[in-house]
Amino acid sequence: MPANTPANMPVNTPANTDSAATAPGVPHPGGPGPLAGRTVSRIGYGAMQLERLHGDRAAAVALLRRAVELGVDHVDTAQFYGDGFVNGLIREAFHPEDGVVVVSKVGADPDPGGRIPIRLAQRPEQLRASVEANLRSLGLDRIPVVNLRRADIGPGLRAEGDQLVDLDDQLAVLTAMRDEGSIGAIGLSSVTPDALRRALPVGVACVQNAYSLVSRDDEDLLSLCTSEGIAWVPYFPLGGAFPGLPKVTDEPAVQAAAKSLDRTPSQIGLAWLLRHAPNTLLIPGTADAGHLEANVAAGAVTFDDTTLAALDSVPSRPFELTFD
Repeated sequence: MPANTPANMPVNTPANTDSAATAPGVPHPGGPGPLAGRTVSRIGYGAMQLERLHGDRAAAVALLRRAVELGVDHVDTAQFYGDGFVNGLIREAFHPEDGVVVVSKVGADPDPGGRIPIRLAQRPEQLRASVEANLRSLGLDRIPVVNLRRADIGPGLRAEGDQLVDLDDQLAVLTAMRDEGSIGAIGLSSVTPDALRRALPVGVACVQNAYSLVSRDDEDLLSLCTSEGIAWVPYFPLGGAFPGLPKVTDEPAVQAAAKSLDRTPSQIGLAWLLRHAPNTLLIPGTADAGHLEANVAAGAVTFDDTTLAALDSVPSRPFELTFD
């Protein structure tokens, strides 16, 4: 195991001793990959879009159960996804025997009455409170992985005033909570290569930054993660989730590959990420069972050299999204 990956095991999660399959015995979609001392499927699930099923809790739980059936065994969530609603779904849907590694994040808190439904919460005491809120809503004694969502780079909210907090102070409280047993491993989100280098001594399990075929500004950070044995977990893996931002599925090379391989453009974009770096873990999100199945099936897509060269030649563009 790489020195930078803490070997903490998630509470109430059985050890996965068969790297060829998930705990329920399903082959790993996209193949196996390491995360915080565990072997997980390289295709996981991002739970944010479950907020759209607020009026149909049964459908949301059924979607999570379907994810387990398909071999998904790591899920990304946050207390600020629906002000605890999504965490409550995860608590209800998953069982210890499913072996699902739950990854949550701190650095922002719910703000239901705000112009956008989250606000930054970067101060050390806020990070501790956020971890504790996640523990309660998830019904866990320990969260397997907690990502620190920084606000130095986009997309999204930028820190100012008392939310400008030194990284070392933030890592100190998260490391203390890991020592106390509330956190299994620490990850980082929306960080620069310099910030990651500063954090390496505490042990970093994964890095989440906005990254896709059409937005590859973080190649240096990805290379650093690869060399340090840190999982690379791109969010916005298909580019623009908001109007005006570049989309992977709009690219002619992607569309041509999809037609040639009888796949969807989204599957091509996801498969390229898996092919691009061996330490990539994906967390595509959806509230639709059909899209979930298609995302998981992207793990079986392969490219010949010509197709891969065409995809690699797609130009990268800036991905900037701020909330003023």
